[in-house]
Amino acid sequence: MASQNRDPAAASVAAARKGAEPSGGATRGPVGKRLQQELMSLMMSGDKGISVFPESDNLFKWVGTIHGAAGTVYEDLRYKLSLEFPRGYPYNTPMDKWSALYDVRTILLSIQSLLGEPNIDSPLNTHAAELWKNPTSFKKYLQETYSKQVSSQDP
Repeated sequence: MASQNRDPAAASVAAARKGAEPSGGATRGPVGKRLQQELMSLMMSGDKGISVFPESDNLFKWVGTIHGAAGTVYEDLRYKLSLEFPRGYPYNTPMDKWSALYDVRTILLSIQSLLGEPNIDSPLNTHAAELWKNPTSFKKYLQETYSKQVSSQDP
């Protein structure tokens, strides 16, 4: 009941002054509404292998997991991710080729798809692109790299 007596605008200003992303009142603004809709869409979609949730009560910061798609060399592997949304999301562009029409679900599904079908004609990792031509070698390299990453993150 006490939250009914709070001024959401004042809470947003106070959070902004502290350098934090606003919560509470900001979730009622257009960015907060968009993020809530996207989160609900993701939760209701039933898409296999992707999941995200807000980190504690911060709607502007999410944590999630992408599972490697079945039938790919990434099958049975999980990748943790974190997403941070600026106050101007989705209109503040994180890169040149961005559209406000993109949503989190589409981006996560695209990443999952690219894992199984990368564009080796324009690779970011040329070594991996060369190995991709030989699935056995690529799988071995992937397992070694993945194991190192996972073990380095274990406490």
